[in-house]
Amino acid sequence: MRTSPLTSGSLFMVSAPSGAGKSSLVNGLLKLEPKLKLSISFTTRPPRPGEENGREYHFITPDDFLTRKNRGEFLEFAEVHGNYYGTSKILIQEAMQAGTDILLEIDWQGAQQVKKQFPYVASIFILPPSIEALEERLNKRGQDSQEVITRRILAAGGEMAHAPEFEYVIINQDFELALSELSAIVKATRCRTSQQIVRNATVFSQLGIQITTSF
Repeated sequence: MRTSPLTSGSLFMVSAPSGAGKSSLVNGLLKLEPKLKLSISFTTRPPRPGEENGREYHFITPDDFLTRKNRGEFLEFAEVHGNYYGTSKILIQEAMQAGTDILLEIDWQGAQQVKKQFPYVASIFILPPSIEALEERLNKRGQDSQEVITRRILAAGGEMAHAPEFEYVIINQDFELALSELSAIVKATRCRTSQQIVRNATVFSQLGIQITTSF
């Protein structure tokens, strides 16, 4: 069942290969757009240094994850680098109906699943300027072993091949420029006619504008 676009909240999803700067851009965007809320996913991977349960992710066991999946609780789910990730469908729907703009940090596999139920999602893919820059960023991050970094570099090519499936692509060569482009996409999406009709129904009515188009 597809969710109607006629909700007062907008849905955004951002994807990228590991090391492209997605998390930094998303954190910067959330500071610029305080009304935009990040969806917190469930994952079976262990927390990295500094991460807290319920802040970066809901960290759960593989058995718990599979139980939730079998109950149909996830909007999307995927196995990435040997770990499961999933997004709560119920929480997303409730937030959007309440007028909250939701942002998903998601891989390309999950993005394909989300589009089936939320076809009007604003999808954004973050690309690095080069493979060399990607490898340098992964090394500077200092969170993964060299073996893991090598595996992520090898996987990046397959992940980036899905960039054309997204509505928008941002090349993260200059962080400030990339951040401004990301913010511009959010602002433009909020001005979609379907969103404005729902969020400002009184204005349309007072101006005598009849809504005859089906969105």
